[in-house]
Amino acid sequence: MSLSGTYDCVTKTPMGDQKSTFTVVDAGDGTFTGSNVGAQGSMDVEDGKVDGNTLTWVMNMTVPMPMKLEGSATIDGDTLTGSVNAGAFGSMAMSGTKTG
Repeated sequence: MSLSGTYDCVTKTPMGDQKSTFTVVDAGDGTFTGSNVGAQGSMDVEDGKVDGNTLTWVMNMTVPMPMKLEGSATIDGDTLTGSVNAGAFGSMAMSGTKTG
């Protein structure tokens, strides 16, 4: 099963709920690429890995401050549930619904 798709997501951050569109392009070889686009701009997925229905990835945020974000999520049908670790800011819950 391909996990590819577009997910409307909400991440619970210290600055409030951040809505974004998370795009997953499953390469079919245990890796994926994509992006996360929201009000703060766009971040490309780096080092995206697929293990069953679990995704792990890294994104480098530049706005409002430079920070490495480490994400992990499980996809069950059309539902994405996971978290983003933002270093000193800790882990933030991320959830989404597949839209395409």
